[in-house]
Amino acid sequence: MSRVLHQDLGRLAAEIEGGLSDFGSALVAFSGGVDSGLVAALARRALGDRVLAVTAAAETLAGRELDHARALAREIGIEHHIVTYSELEDPEFTRNPKHRCYVCQGLRMSTMRGLADERGLAVVCDGTNASDLDGAATGDRPGLRAIREQGIRSPLAEHGLDKAATRSLARRLGLSVWDRPANACLSSRIPHGELVTLGKLRRIEAAEEILLQLGFQLVRVRSELGAARVEVGPDEIDRLRRQWRAVEPRLLALDFERAVLDERGYRSGGANRPGAA
Repeated sequence: MSRVLHQDLGRLAAEIEGGLSDFGSALVAFSGGVDSGLVAALARRALGDRVLAVTAAAETLAGRELDHARALAREIGIEHHIVTYSELEDPEFTRNPKHRCYVCQGLRMSTMRGLADERGLAVVCDGTNASDLDGAATGDRPGLRAIREQGIRSPLAEHGLDKAATRSLARRLGLSVWDRPANACLSSRIPHGELVTLGKLRRIEAAEEILLQLGFQLVRVRSELGAARVEVGPDEIDRLRRQWRAVEPRLLALDFERAVLDERGYRSGGANRPGAA
């Protein structure tokens, strides 16, 4: 349950817009999800044409996610730029250490800062919300450390909006993504210590696309030593179980050695949880 009361949402929206307006201009690191979408919408209201939404199209971004980002930018009416670079050219990233998110976010946010400087934009903002801060004090969120080191502003977290409040405010503003399931980059499907390669990323993307086209809403295909472990939302497990005999051969056709339906369903960070294999 959100710590933010519904009647506080209007006040918080006004406070966030006021803070964004004080910046004078901004670049929003924009994935097309509800968090960065809300920041972009509030920034557009506060700054008008003095804001730019930027999506990082590295190898770990699925094509479907890029399409969502383009569509949401059009919905918000914000200028949208796509920047490309290679994460796989960084050997530390491809080694897939436990601090992979630190490496990934460092690459992403340094790219954003460089573009902001080039465009003369005062700050870079992202969609980190208050719920994302859980675990940061114990070092469980290395990506947040990279964001802080790069001096990125996180308006939602700074004003105490957790995930539930973020969705509520996005719905209040009429954003179509207010109830869109959270997603993460494709490398999060590969357990730490197992190399990240372009072949694995594209295979994971193709496998998830099969399930998404079948109407499943929350999908993760975990790649583990050549095998595919499929997670869907708890309310979708029964339906996938009924369709598994048709789905499994389609996954194996992508050159997975085997495919397994995870009866436990989707779990955040499931690629690295004990007993995941």
